[in-house]
Amino acid sequence: MTSTQKSLVVAACLGALALASPANAQPSDSNISIQSGLLIKKPKPGAPDVKAQPLAWPRLDAGAVLCRSEADLSRLAQRRTGQAVDGPVDCQIVRTATPITILQRRGPGQTEVKPSSAQPMDLGWTDAWLPDKAPTTPKSASR
Repeated sequence: MTSTQKSLVVAACLGALALASPANAQPSDSNISIQSGLLIKKPKPGAPDVKAQPLAWPRLDAGAVLCRSEADLSRLAQRRTGQAVDGPVDCQIVRTATPITILQRRGPGQTEVKPSSAQPMDLGWTDAWLPDKAPTTPKSASR
């Protein structure tokens, strides 16, 4: 046999192997699929599915006010209504959702809280509405 004939026999064998469909013994969740050769599965187009993380509760959401004392919270309320206030108001606006522990309530607009994370204030007062139970979020509609 000449080298050309050997090359043709090898090419014919490789062609026959490529056309034959091998048994698929791969699990369906594999990243590699063997079908007439080694092929890498391509990711599905679109955004990946991301599971929502459970939100901390209770928490102060971004934009809530946290005052150092109950008196500061009262002075802030007076200043918001346009009344004259004696002394400074030591309050800060919460920038990100902050997990808290509720220490005591004095009406719907006065709650003493302790931030669970490392914050400049150890204890504080807020006028944020904090229900006893976490609000239920409706499930999003399917696409």
